[in-house]
Amino acid sequence: MKSKQVVIGIIVLLCAGLGTYALLKSHGAAYASDDEAETTTNVVSVQVGALQRMTLRNYVTGYGTVGPAPATATQPAAGAQLAAPSAGVVAVVNVVEGQQVEKGDVLMTLNSATATANYAEQELERQKTLYARQNTSLKNLQDAEAQLASLQVVAPLSGIVTRLNVKPGAAVDLSMVVADVIDLNRLAVSTGIPASEAGDLKPGEEVQVLMQPPVATTLSFVSPAVDPNNGTMLARALLPADSGLRPGLFVQLKIVTAVHTNCLAAPEASVVTDIAGQSVVSLVNGDEAVQTPVQTGFRENGWVEVDGSGLKEGNSVVTVGAYGLPEKTKIRVTQ
Repeated sequence: MKSKQVVIGIIVLLCAGLGTYALLKSHGAAYASDDEAETTTNVVSVQVGALQRMTLRNYVTGYGTVGPAPATATQPAAGAQLAAPSAGVVAVVNVVEGQQVEKGDVLMTLNSATATANYAEQELERQKTLYARQNTSLKNLQDAEAQLASLQVVAPLSGIVTRLNVKPGAAVDLSMVVADVIDLNRLAVSTGIPASEAGDLKPGEEVQVLMQPPVATTLSFVSPAVDPNNGTMLARALLPADSGLRPGLFVQLKIVTAVHTNCLAAPEASVVTDIAGQSVVSLVNGDEAVQTPVQTGFRENGWVEVDGSGLKEGNSVVTVGAYGLPEKTKIRVTQ
């Protein structure tokens, strides 16, 4: 009886030991699985770029309208609205819209209440002949020239007839614009820049008109006065003759206000803000990403000027995956 009890006790102890072993093994496997999961979670797949030396520019942006270039000290305005030189009736229109004309071309002739264009032409020729024979006075010749001039609409510049407002038989007076002529090789873009942004603008600064392809030029004029109606300052840039732009076109432009050469720049995606509000980049150090505070400057074409301790050209920085990346995170670089 006593031997039977001993055997039963041994069996119970063996069962208890086996149960404890199984339980400990199960817990150990679970702990190992948790460690593996934690290790896997801490490895973050990222993409990287490199710090580079380059030239970056600071811009003021605006929107403007293309139009004829204004008059300068050496050239007249590139566009003109032509009025009738006297009251009368349009006799002949010699041009059509879109036609190229030269300075001095007669675009149309008029008949007035006192003379027709044909009569004025004949009288001028007669006075020229008489004057050559010394049979008339210089005053009579000049009067004949003035009479014909009062009945002709003449192009004041070479360019394109962009608009005709009258036809033969139309009555006109001194206040009526009968045609527009523009030299398409001398155009300018004018824009209003907010006074708060225009303080540093000056003639000669680089301008990019954002077309396809972009048109490069320079500022030719910056108004010293602020428009009280909208708080802007007028800025103007003359366009190259081959710009391909046309009067009336509304365009976006960028004006370069400063240039930083040979500055250290980072891909824009690599510069993020940490929880303290500080701009940082994550430098790649082996298989870790180490956050480094930076001071940022100009931004252009996907690059940001950066300055920070230990940064140098060629440093690898995290681009895709940089936002919210913990300090000294294990990383795996992907393409």
